[in-house]
Amino acid sequence: MKTIKVTAAIIIHNNMVFATQRGYGEFKDGWEFPGGKVEGGETSRTALVREIREELDTEIEVGELFDTVEYDYPAFHLSMDCYICKVISGKLVLKEHEDARWLKWDQLDSVDWLPADIGLIRKLAEYLQNGSKG
Repeated sequence: MKTIKVTAAIIIHNNMVFATQRGYGEFKDGWEFPGGKVEGGETSRTALVREIREELDTEIEVGELFDTVEYDYPAFHLSMDCYICKVISGKLVLKEHEDARWLKWDQLDSVDWLPADIGLIRKLAEYLQNGSKG
């Protein structure tokens, strides 16, 4: 099975996390943490900075690795590095997503997360509930 390596930003501000809704492709309308594919020669961190700049017109600071998700979709295996991030500059302009929301820890279940992201939600809720830095 083909493995796709991606990276995702868990952007936190005022103890809320930024979630985006996909606007295209097979998983259109599903909710996710923004990010994208790691290209040849990139680290997960450099790919994440590039992807957020391209998708959201925003500069981020990539902090700690929160988790690495390994998930089998029917057509491929996803390996996703998820980092705690904060906005350095920019307004989080949606260029590829159709919607976005800032969610508190007790609102994380209010959106329809993509299957690979679901496993992060309980851990992230605990992290936010315990007063994350952000």
